[in-house]
Amino acid sequence: MDSFSTLIRTASHEQHTEAETTTFMSDLLGGRLGVEAYARYTEQLWFVYEALESAAPGLAGDPVAGPFVQPELMRLTALERDLAHLRGEGWRSTLTALPATEAYAARVAECARTWPGGYVAHHYTRYLGDLSGGQIIRDRAERTWGFARKGDGVRFYVFEDIANPAAFKRGYRELLDRVRADDLEKQRIIAECKRAFALNTSVFRALGEEFPLSA
Repeated sequence: MDSFSTLIRTASHEQHTEAETTTFMSDLLGGRLGVEAYARYTEQLWFVYEALESAAPGLAGDPVAGPFVQPELMRLTALERDLAHLRGEGWRSTLTALPATEAYAARVAECARTWPGGYVAHHYTRYLGDLSGGQIIRDRAERTWGFARKGDGVRFYVFEDIANPAAFKRGYRELLDRVRADDLEKQRIIAECKRAFALNTSVFRALGEEFPLSA
């Protein structure tokens, strides 16, 4: 029988692909959009990670979510450095969330408050994605908009405290395999993973409407 980490990955593959291949993400990675689109995307990430990470200390002792709360994953400080670089020191005063982003962040916060298994689903979809596909975004951003390699503007994608990402991801998947959940709860967590990808895709679609490529 497949391990839980394998089940999660295969069950959410379709949603994952859909998120990655939205027009906005394709245009961004293809270098067809300006740095303003990248900055706007980075702003949206701030709201999602603020919801994820402000809840983390309160879940650190939880038997289900606690093992996943690892300080070396935290992204908010790096995101804020990127935003200061992209938007200037007053970035907070102009920060706005798209309605799709508000819905996404609200769901993360709700899971954090009421359902540790759901929090794990969102944690997994974000951080493992950052360690994997996020590296492609960093590389393209550096090449397209001239950011210093692993420097200001792309620090969000640089995990300074994770020396070996492949080993870290293996360890993370082992945590998933040992998660304290019965089969029914595991199915609920998988469903929430799919929901997380759908919420993320909605943000991409909204960004695509804000930054359409001129015909």
